Amino acid sequence: MAHGWSTRLFEWREFVDRTARQSPARLAVTVFGAVIAVFTALLMAPFATESGRHAAFVDALFTATSAVCVTGLVVVPTGTYWSTYGQVVILVAIKVGGLGVMTLASILGLAVSRRIGLTQRILTASETKTQKLGEVGSLIRVVIITSTTLELTIALLLFPRFLVLEETIGEAAWHGLFYGISAFNNAGFVPTAEGLAPYTADWMLCLPIIIGVFVGSLGFPVILNIFSARKRGTRGWSLHTKLTLSVSVGLVVLATFLFAVFEWNNDETLGAHPWPVKLLAALFTGVMPRSGGFSTIDTGSMHESSWLITDALMFVGGGSASTAGGIKVTTLAVMLIAIVAEARGDRDMDAFGKRIPRDTLRLAIAVTFIGASAVLLSSVALLEITGWSLDVILFETISAFATVGLSTGVTGSLPEAGKYMLVALMFIGRIGTMTFAAALALRDRRRVIRRPEERPIIG
Repeated sequence: MAHGWSTRLFEWREFVDRTARQSPARLAVTVFGAVIAVFTALLMAPFATESGRHAAFVDALFTATSAVCVTGLVVVPTGTYWSTYGQVVILVAIKVGGLGVMTLASILGLAVSRRIGLTQRILTASETKTQKLGEVGSLIRVVIITSTTLELTIALLLFPRFLVLEETIGEAAWHGLFYGISAFNNAGFVPTAEGLAPYTADWMLCLPIIIGVFVGSLGFPVILNIFSARKRGTRGWSLHTKLTLSVSVGLVVLATFLFAVFEWNNDETLGAHPWPVKLLAALFTGVMPRSGGFSTIDTGSMHESSWLITDALMFVGGGSASTAGGIKVTTLAVMLIAIVAEARGDRDMDAFGKRIPRDTLRLAIAVTFIGASAVLLSSVALLEITGWSLDVILFETISAFATVGLSTGVTGSLPEAGKYMLVALMFIGRIGTMTFAAALALRDRRRVIRRPEERPIIG
């Protein structure tokens, strides 16, 4: 019997290794889909809901996908529909999705065998955008130490605040831990029925969540680089780190300013609050489109101009190999640098004293085009399914694709076909562009004969 199990295990490992070598993207999609299926089954249990009845399959699938893809869109209220068991399942799904399925597999392999195999290193390098296979072990340690430390730090900061808000010790600890994990992983799930709306003016509650979302959206390669170069300071930062930090901070400042300008006198969002609360709410709202998904003001009551700004910010998203979605800030940075270089007539794309290869620009354009195409096709489909207005559909579509989780309040009203559409979009948004980018980056076809060059007219 033991021999039979060992033979099957060996055959399974051979199959996985062969699939990983031949098509790592296919393996990643398969494993990710399997993880979503497992959490869907767990949420289908009758004791996963407060009512004690089975959740509808589409609602369980939607919630599991949203949690594993660290999105935060919900079709049923997390704090009241799901039981404590159901919320624990959602929290574990968020943690698994945040770490990345392939990264988690390498962590388990390291714990069992005290080493990481070559195949696992390759898969994890693809998942985390690590350039050197030797860095994977260090990256995994940073991933688990940094994420857990920051999550617990946020939880410890929020714990006394929830106690002051007259929660019991158990409730305060649970809510602190839930918000800590959800914030760092940019998941946007809230365990309370009223969400964060009652705490718009609460600096002690909002700031830890803002910091957790921002750091989580930077990406583990950035965290690893900053940690390893702490003695040399910014001189030891890579170009990727500098681009990610500069564009991220710039987008947060710009978004905060624009939201403050557009919503300052809107009585349904910022207008009813004193100016210090308006600034906090504007900052909170400016950070969340990076992929955080939390909100302290009613997103559905914002002006359409604010929706459009949010659409753009969500589509860009956060850093590469982070818990955030979107096309990523470095993609935006490379295209902006290319535009500036073209305007100046420069042959090379330079940034922070480094030259960016032209194939990076081609990859950035491909990722952006694929993302825009996914949003366009999904928006057209949802317009036909729902009959809703374009501004609402575009907001929900980009939020799902960029795994943000912000909503105008219509997600729960989607017809069943619309829910399945957003499930597919969240799945594509989490691993689609990443897998596509990795596949393109690994392709480097050498040609002996090059065609004659001829320049078409542009513009």
